[in-house]
Amino acid sequence: MAAETSEFDEFHGELRSLAAELLAKDRAVAWPVLADAGWVGLEVAEHLGGAGATFAEVAVICEELGRAASTTSFLGSAVLAVGVLNALEPSEFRDRLLAEIASGDTRVAVAFEPFDFVPDAEGADTVLVVTDAGVTEATVSITPQPVLDETRRLARVAVERPGAALSFVDESAGRRLRDRAAVAIACDSLGVAEAMLTATVDYAKVRQQFGRPIGSFQAVKHACADMYVAISVSRQLVSAAVHAIALDQRDAAVKASMAKSYACSTAVDVAGKAMQLHGGIGYTWESGIHVYLKRAALNRSLFGSPASCRHELAQRYL
Repeated sequence: MAAETSEFDEFHGELRSLAAELLAKDRAVAWPVLADAGWVGLEVAEHLGGAGATFAEVAVICEELGRAASTTSFLGSAVLAVGVLNALEPSEFRDRLLAEIASGDTRVAVAFEPFDFVPDAEGADTVLVVTDAGVTEATVSITPQPVLDETRRLARVAVERPGAALSFVDESAGRRLRDRAAVAIACDSLGVAEAMLTATVDYAKVRQQFGRPIGSFQAVKHACADMYVAISVSRQLVSAAVHAIALDQRDAAVKASMAKSYACSTAVDVAGKAMQLHGGIGYTWESGIHVYLKRAALNRSLFGSPASCRHELAQRYL
């Protein structure tokens, strides 16, 4: 088992390194580039042109996208779309869309009720509408929905004509898809928080005050230590949630709520502290910290606020 774990970690490390290298070249990565990198087909079966991987590998990419504050359509057109399609009963329609996503020939968006903030719907070739009853390929109208976070592309979707109903493999698939979306956002927030801690520590080493680096001051040390501890807890919760989603464990919903609530709140707190510790320059456009703070703030509300996640957890004890 130890050897298998080591081999698994090594593969994830290589995937993380390649993702970081690609995202370092350009924060805005187009859909064809994502397809050429093999990211959009990670969870697509091999016989359909994908990698046949699991959500654990997708989570690695989500974290790196957050670390780079990257602008891509990966969340809506790969993570959510492939997840929904894999949750459907096998059919020619499902397999065709999965193959076309893996090859980069099509972009598919997923609209969960109430359809107000749909990731990457604008420009999508197909929109899958998910309700409690199932999934339909619907004819929709799409209205771009500008938000504070300029790295995300969200839209309002209005269903004009429902398509043919597509059945989930089981009744709990809809809930699992929402948990999956929440954990993907938690991974992104973990990457955001880690990027902000790294930037703050690097700045504290070079910024001089009173003839010495500000990182030598006890208050700054304590602030960075607090950020590190909070991020360490986030990583433990996110790792547990990713594992639960990848293996479809019975307590996946609980772990997803814990990870989403804590990791997304932590990212906002860490980005705020990073801005403060950077001093005056932290409040300028040049520092770039505002990009991460806005992304963290949006992540906190996407697919379940911390308050709603805690409410769901509390219901288990009533």
